[in-house]
Amino acid sequence: MEMSFRRLPDNQHEILVRARKGPDVRLPAQPVGPTVPHDLVHAVVETALGIEDGFWGATARGATFQGFELVTPGRHRRSGLKVLRQDGDAVMAAELSVNWAYRAWRGPSTDGRGVGPAPLDADAPARTGPRLDAAAARWAAVPEGGELLWRWGSDR
Repeated sequence: MEMSFRRLPDNQHEILVRARKGPDVRLPAQPVGPTVPHDLVHAVVETALGIEDGFWGATARGATFQGFELVTPGRHRRSGLKVLRQDGDAVMAAELSVNWAYRAWRGPSTDGRGVGPAPLDADAPARTGPRLDAAAARWAAVPEGGELLWRWGSDR
């Protein structure tokens, strides 16, 4: 599966997802956030930690998440929902793991009151941090109108 993260004006981006089980999908313009698109963070962290049943793994298997649109309208919505019913708990666990790894990378405290227990082991930041650094540098180099291509399961 290949994801294209396109940089848009006003700190926005869009995503086109191709070569997955199911039809191609796109996420229309969304805010980038403080550093990199949230879904790019998912790709980086899920790959670094070997999470195959998270957001992007489910997407590769045909899940269609809220906000994503079919590139070519068709009758594939139900099959995408079936994947989500099967993988929903794993996708939510991956969301927590990705958010924790991103928080550790950005610098805010990952422990203490209101943060809760870490969903990952203590070595996770060493596995995710350098890859997030590399992805952030790649994203920063993308000019407006340009794209960052990412292949699911790799760091490219």
